[in-house]
Amino acid sequence: MSKKILVVDDNPDILELVKILLERKDYEVETLINGRETLDFVDAIHPNLIILDVMLGNCDGRDICRNLKSRMESKNIPIIMFSGSHNIRDSIGTNCFPDDFLEKPFDIDALLEKVGRLAA
Repeated sequence: MSKKILVVDDNPDILELVKILLERKDYEVETLINGRETLDFVDAIHPNLIILDVMLGNCDGRDICRNLKSRMESKNIPIIMFSGSHNIRDSIGTNCFPDDFLEKPFDIDALLEKVGRLAA
């Protein structure tokens, strides 16, 4: 049975790229462009891993991460946050406690390594 991964980003090109990369590695991938739907979507699909953009157009990914990690239903789901804003990395570790971070533009091998380690 393949692992289910939820990717949340407000950039459709990033969503499509990550979906293609992960599906080639036999992951089942769901995508969301609207961050506000994340909590309900997580409850509905029960992903093994979440890849979450920090700066979403309609909300802050750090708030979503913090909410997910504070809920009994989702606190154990690994979260990889990614962002093109390199100065955000410091605030993430002290603010919302994701399991890992990836800077955009990201290295494909680094993405696949992190996903393989955390979705296991």
